[in-house]
Amino acid sequence: MHSSYVCALVAVLCWSTAASAFKLSLRYIDPMLLQTIAVPSATVFFICVLAFRGQLQTILYQSRRSIVHSAIIGFLNPFLYYQVLFLAYDRLPAQEAAVLNYIWPLTLVLLSIPLLGQRLSVRSTVALILSFMGVLIIGTRGHLSSLEFKDPLGVSLAVGSSVIWSLFWLGNVRDKRPQLLKLTTAFLFCSCYVCMAALFHVIRGDTIVRGSMWHGIAGAMYVGLIEMGIAYILWLQALSTARSTAHVSNLIFLSPVLSLIWINLFLGESLLPSTTSGFICILLGILLQQRSKSITIS
Repeated sequence: MHSSYVCALVAVLCWSTAASAFKLSLRYIDPMLLQTIAVPSATVFFICVLAFRGQLQTILYQSRRSIVHSAIIGFLNPFLYYQVLFLAYDRLPAQEAAVLNYIWPLTLVLLSIPLLGQRLSVRSTVALILSFMGVLIIGTRGHLSSLEFKDPLGVSLAVGSSVIWSLFWLGNVRDKRPQLLKLTTAFLFCSCYVCMAALFHVIRGDTIVRGSMWHGIAGAMYVGLIEMGIAYILWLQALSTARSTAHVSNLIFLSPVLSLIWINLFLGESLLPSTTSGFICILLGILLQQRSKSITIS
């Protein structure tokens, strides 16, 4: 097996554990503290990788425009993206939050219309309708006739996180700096943002520890080093060395399937019929959109 596929598969395996790690960590600490530990952990990891590659000095030799761009992008992702995502996981069963967050390829299509002037094909329209149906099935837990969402805010947060991710992707696509440099600079800014936000929470007197703090810290560091750090490095390595980036990119579809398995094993959540049905609709919509020639998501 080519090394690019090995790197991609390991990255996908890491990402598939994220939902379980989020939910387990949130049993012990709140979303703000989870992010405050995870993001700096990932930032230190990225800096170490740059130093190992002899590229650490590149952080200092960036244009003012690039630095401003990273400050904005770093606010979108990882700061706002993970804050919204963690809040969604805090409210919803992990299986629902994981699947709803996965609609980002479709929100990317929708945002590409006004922001990039893309046109929506018939195939893309059908794909969006399918995925929207999946969201409704999961959000109402199968009670489509009543359209009564079990947790409207939680569903909105999970779907909203996919919108934030799509905005981040669109804002980052034209930045021609090396991927690792962009990632490190954005995480450096985000580390500042999360520290300021955490200080505000402490001053306000919010409860940020819910149980064993050490369990929470361990979980947050796992999220930072594995889900945010190692997985991204392996994925970038896979894409840069692959004979076909399209074939490697398709491996990402394994992540939500594996994620549902881990959720059942580690969290004890029984897979709801509505989650399965909704996931199938969303996945069919994404696969249909991937075949569309009008808008490319790779």
